[in-house]
Amino acid sequence: MSDSQNDATNQQWGGRFSEATDAFVQRFTASVQFDQRMYKQDIQGSIAHATMLAEADVLSEKERDAIIQGLKTVQDDIEAGRFDWSIPLEDVHMNIESALTKAIGITGKKLHTGRSRNDQVATDIRLWLRDEIDLISTEMSRLQDGLIKLAASEADTIMPGFTHLQTAQPVTFGHHLLAWNEMLERDYGRLQDCRKRLNQSPLGAAALAGTSYAIQRDMTATLLGFSKPTENSLDSVSDRDFAIEFCAFASLLLTHMSRMSEELVLWTSAQFNFIDLPDRFCTGSSIMPQKKNPDVPELVRGKTGRVNGHLISLLTLMKSQPLAYNKDNQEDKEPLFDAVDTVKDCLRAFADMIPAIEAKSEIMLEAAKRGFSTATDLADYLVCKGVPFRDAHEIVGKSVAYGLENDKDLSEMSLSELQQFSDQITDDVFDVLTLEGSVAARNHIGGTAPNQVREAATRALALLSERA
Repeated sequence: MSDSQNDATNQQWGGRFSEATDAFVQRFTASVQFDQRMYKQDIQGSIAHATMLAEADVLSEKERDAIIQGLKTVQDDIEAGRFDWSIPLEDVHMNIESALTKAIGITGKKLHTGRSRNDQVATDIRLWLRDEIDLISTEMSRLQDGLIKLAASEADTIMPGFTHLQTAQPVTFGHHLLAWNEMLERDYGRLQDCRKRLNQSPLGAAALAGTSYAIQRDMTATLLGFSKPTENSLDSVSDRDFAIEFCAFASLLLTHMSRMSEELVLWTSAQFNFIDLPDRFCTGSSIMPQKKNPDVPELVRGKTGRVNGHLISLLTLMKSQPLAYNKDNQEDKEPLFDAVDTVKDCLRAFADMIPAIEAKSEIMLEAAKRGFSTATDLADYLVCKGVPFRDAHEIVGKSVAYGLENDKDLSEMSLSELQQFSDQITDDVFDVLTLEGSVAARNHIGGTAPNQVREAATRALALLSERA
């Protein structure tokens, strides 16, 4: 190979090749455009690797110190905007290594001893995702804190509960909000499970079979805050389960937030008018001056499909790959990066918006009075009087039919009107036919009684405090 040919090939791996890579192929196969966001983790991993190589007598202490100082200088340049990212150098790893070598000379070329880009990228992406999971965990806790506190303040606010989007039984707004928190609490648990499984170090697996150098994988794992090294070098470089698992978490989280968004959109409509969202989370119409559109919940609802698509993308990416690493895996980053960004944005929007919701309690109460929401309470009342449930169900059904014909809710009927359907009904029936009596009667863990809602909120806040 001539000197000119060698200069045209990638100096990091070009010894095997006799001609330069086509400019289009360089751009097509490069990942530096998007994986440069992992520069901190790449430098962090390289510092740990250099520290270990010195301990294993592969590097001298002087070489180790030069490499570490050089890497810190590279990081300073990146963060100061002085770093020129190169597409011919393909990725974040080779860009940083090339800059290091230019800064400290031939010693920089010794950094890659005992590792491959395969275990390097596997390490970087785990470190990066671990950092992002910690940020997301904090934002989830912030959202839950605001949600739970709002629920506690609305423990007495009665609203209709729905099944099939039809009025079913009265609940409280606080109880409904705590149902949202239960979804988020499960999501938080899934996220922590994901973090636990990804927190193993692949560094030292090298290309696929490990390395003949006397490396100390336990040391680099400890330096990088991993719980332990991975067990199998083949799996270490090809595993992307942690990325798939994160996207599965993200899909469920966004699915839950989409359900919340749908209710927020409904509740802000003129037809429901249950709540008001602050103006800063809404937009207007270019043609209809009266409009106040709930754009934030609508966008969160829409972004759910985007995140679901990233999960399918990663599952499809991995489904046919033989062991070990394949270039296909370069396609893991953009879906994962975008899923992380989308989750963080949606959580931030909700964490800011939810505590500022204003409940229109009088309108909610009036809505709960429509649709015979205490019908089940009347059936339960009759059962307590000794009437078989099926007979009680029929009696209440006839009472509702009468109410529809006469435009009267059950609570608005006189005692004589109710007694025409059963002589078991006495004047104590009105204790259960009121909305307040209905919600208060469900006085058990998980029930709608206001005191139970407040106690549930207290327990939920205690769980949050344990995370800190």
